[in-house]
Amino acid sequence: MWERRSSGSPVRVLPDGCIDIIWIEGAGTQIVGANTAAFVVQLPAGTRVVGARLRPGAAPALLGVAAEAVRDLRVPVQEVWASEGERLAARLNDHPDPLSGLRAALLARRAGAQPPDPLVRAAATRLARPDAAVVRIASELGVSERQLRRRVTLAVGYGPKRLARVLRLWRALDAARTGEDLARAALDAGYADQAHFANDCRALAGVPPSVVLAR
Repeated sequence: MWERRSSGSPVRVLPDGCIDIIWIEGAGTQIVGANTAAFVVQLPAGTRVVGARLRPGAAPALLGVAAEAVRDLRVPVQEVWASEGERLAARLNDHPDPLSGLRAALLARRAGAQPPDPLVRAAATRLARPDAAVVRIASELGVSERQLRRRVTLAVGYGPKRLARVLRLWRALDAARTGEDLARAALDAGYADQAHFANDCRALAGVPPSVVLAR
């Protein structure tokens, strides 16, 4: 769960394999699907935003929405949950503490939800490693590569190769934020070299690493 107020400046949202449900003051409640590339959001200064970020694979069971159906989309909760979504949207708009209201709603849904696919959680853990290889991970989990791709795509919104690529970018950026130079951060994250990291960052984030790290 998270909460912040907009500074009024544009914010670049990088892909991370997660699905969020967020409430934006004056704009309502929406489900934000896993994005395949970065997008930029700009809200008026002081706008209050609260949300819940659901780890890769956790959202479909809890939110009752197919991950593929909301990939790269921001969908009003009313379109997904119908009358329940309308009630939640109205309740959060009037709630003195929207964060606690959202938390309560998600806890209530979790009580009646099926658990997430455990294979996807195990796959996501392995895909976060620098030496991630989809063929090997499928073998370790006792499924075919095709079945792994199908189940990860169903739960995350895109397949294991793209998820591994997204997680690799975050590893490199996180390492660079701790003070590692970009060349070392790239190698430790699993890139062939710094140029590979820079090219992948431009493809996924739309800007070079230096711009992302300067935020």
